[in-house]
Amino acid sequence: MSYYVGIDLGGTNIKAGVVDQEGKLLNKLSIKTNAQRSMEEIIHDMGTLAEDCIRDAGFTREDIEAIGIGSPGTPDNDAGLLVYSSNLPFVNAPMRKLIRDVIDLPVYIDNDANCAAMAEAVAGAAKGSKDSVTITLGTGVGAGVIVNGRIYSGFNQAGSEFGHTVLVSGGIKCGCGRRGCFEQYASASAMARMTKEACEAHPDSIMNSIRDSYGEYNARIAFDAMNKGDKAAKQVVDTYIDYLSDGLANAINTFMPEILVIGGGVCNEGDALLKPLTENTMSRPYFGPGVAKTTIRLAEMGNDAGIVGAAMMGKSCVDDGKTGR
Repeated sequence: MSYYVGIDLGGTNIKAGVVDQEGKLLNKLSIKTNAQRSMEEIIHDMGTLAEDCIRDAGFTREDIEAIGIGSPGTPDNDAGLLVYSSNLPFVNAPMRKLIRDVIDLPVYIDNDANCAAMAEAVAGAAKGSKDSVTITLGTGVGAGVIVNGRIYSGFNQAGSEFGHTVLVSGGIKCGCGRRGCFEQYASASAMARMTKEACEAHPDSIMNSIRDSYGEYNARIAFDAMNKGDKAAKQVVDTYIDYLSDGLANAINTFMPEILVIGGGVCNEGDALLKPLTENTMSRPYFGPGVAKTTIRLAEMGNDAGIVGAAMMGKSCVDDGKTGR
């Protein structure tokens, strides 16, 4: 049996664990990132955390095939660099070298959304498929593409940015500089914004009292109010699902995945989201007569997706003969 360490690097926490070759997470540990520190300090802690995970799982370095790292931003796995990350003090950070200074194992690096997609493909909602797309609805819209069991990320490892494909020409300005990006209409943040606008337009809506109980606008308010019969809330939910359906249909038309997985906090709504979303989305892609259709599923890996996906990305690289050194 082969084992791998997966490291999920985030702006708030660094999480890591040992994963077996089937994608089973054997243990996990977490420390604070303290992102205001230098990249050298943060990466050193990543290496130390990997060592701690191996020891905690009852293994030695000799039992571990590789370390996989999922990070926000743009990696260069061939060079062992994290080229850029907007949430961390990394520019051309020599991540492979600095981690191997702490723990001498092969190190592989990829984007965190790609790693989440790999986790769903190996051990989650897309298990058993060779071609899948995972889209995560959070502050923005993240996406990862798996083609023939491997992560697809373009020639420069910066691909699969579905959140920054334009959905509404000339629409809401996005942080990337363009207008009308998918994530401005389909992220959890977009849902919260639409809810705020509806609350202001409909002061008698149940959404306002629910919002007071939360203390802030979020993506759950409209669903909660809709379930209580609020018409204004239903309009918010219907509008959100309409935008999301268009974006998902675009992703299906582009890659025709066997499984399309959606994740993020919005998906905690379960069937209240999935059923109308599936119905709306699947009426829009270009499926010819008799052509097999994509299946849409909710993500299953939860908070472990980053660790498991990073480890399985490392396994994939080892299997492909990449040295990681």
